[in-house]
Amino acid sequence: MAQMAEKFLLSRLSRAGFGALATVAVLCALLGQPLAAATAAAAAGAVISGRTFHANRQLAPWPKVQRLFFIALLLVLLTSFWTGPWALSHWLYAIPLAAFALLPQSVAALVTAAITLLAVAATQWAEGLAERHQMISAFLLTVMLCALLVFLRDYKTRQLAPLRRTDELTQAASREYLSADLHKEIQRSEREGTDMSIIMIGLDTHLSDNDPDEDIRSILPRIGRYLHSQIRDFDTYYRVADLQLLVILPGIRTRDAITRAETIRKGLGTLLESHGMKLTVSTGIAGLNIGDDADSLQHSAANALRRAQQQGGNRSQAYSAWNHPSSGSKPASAPRPEGPGS
Repeated sequence: MAQMAEKFLLSRLSRAGFGALATVAVLCALLGQPLAAATAAAAAGAVISGRTFHANRQLAPWPKVQRLFFIALLLVLLTSFWTGPWALSHWLYAIPLAAFALLPQSVAALVTAAITLLAVAATQWAEGLAERHQMISAFLLTVMLCALLVFLRDYKTRQLAPLRRTDELTQAASREYLSADLHKEIQRSEREGTDMSIIMIGLDTHLSDNDPDEDIRSILPRIGRYLHSQIRDFDTYYRVADLQLLVILPGIRTRDAITRAETIRKGLGTLLESHGMKLTVSTGIAGLNIGDDADSLQHSAANALRRAQQQGGNRSQAYSAWNHPSSGSKPASAPRPEGPGS
């Protein structure tokens, strides 16, 4: 509930900010102030292309578009250093926070340092600007406050990381809880005498090296929503790696788990294809056997997934403890479809 309220508030603030900036851009254009109009327009573009404005903005190409608007804003402000008006210098106070919000931390630090040096140099060379010393003092104070906020944000993130139950992108359960939850499910299965299986799902990125990592990660929220729609209420799924997910299926034997894995694999393939991504999906299935624990069961599913991808991907592979690969026999596998899109 708190996360929904936060997203709702940020969305309202983003829309209000976009409306205000767009109005300022139009008024400055009508008043014959092109640089001020361009500054407001670039800032409005950065707001409207952000994920707080709309949830779909976290998908490609919106993150790149937002960064382009931010670069345009920087260029306009740098131009105002030499051509004026000096009133645009007040926009500099928002640059550090915007940089750390939109860019990687190392890049944002370099941008902030460069802007600070240029601002100091420009104010020293400016003539007839009586308040230049006060302005640069206020800007340096703003930069220090920004650095403090970034430090507190990172500190809070590190402190709350062990308490975070779900992954932000896929809404899957965090990997830190996988072993404990899987151990509980194994104990319950053994106590009640029921079957249990797990499915490890992985994107076959090695088959499509042309797709940028950013585009692949942008589809992860949709993959998480699709996977959530395909499992039962008491099934759980986890993000075990950057592009891998694991599903725990209590009460499901290996044969039925293979069928479910094929359904999920084909559905995810259709989802990726509908977004223009030439990626396939493979799955590794492992059923609970006597003597298995949380680690060995995960290892079996990972081996099955690895074998499926080594055989070309776009297939489901089941692992059997009774037919270990080292003995010379192959684990059971689901038949591979004739085409990647099937």
